[in-house]
Amino acid sequence: MSLLDQARAVRENAYAPYSQFKVGAAVRGASGAIYAGCNVENAAYPEGTCAEAGAIAAMIAAGETELTEVAVIADSPRPVPPCGGCRQKLAEFGAGHVPVTLATIAGKELHTTVANLLPGAFGESDMTEGSA
Repeated sequence: MSLLDQARAVRENAYAPYSQFKVGAAVRGASGAIYAGCNVENAAYPEGTCAEAGAIAAMIAAGETELTEVAVIADSPRPVPPCGGCRQKLAEFGAGHVPVTLATIAGKELHTTVANLLPGAFGESDMTEGSA
């Protein structure tokens, strides 16, 4: 099953009773293993979890810390990008050149990279002395 197929499948498990906007995401770790996540809403809005964050959490829980590919899918008119927080999370665990596929369940796709999603990303080097 492809990365996008995994994202599509896990999207069905999303818990979105408030927005009705289900999102699925999958990331490929450096080992080649795929980790999937879906959005999980909460009545104490906006205390939910994004699909991308869930996929990254699954990867970390499995002991991996580097992602090499990303896929995100939603039932939307156009491919939707991750929120700002998830863009930062993707940049934390994936290099700028990592490919990202954004898709709709109707079949539209947009291919980009982590760097294009978050230009000028804040990273570890920004926290070290002399990195000005």
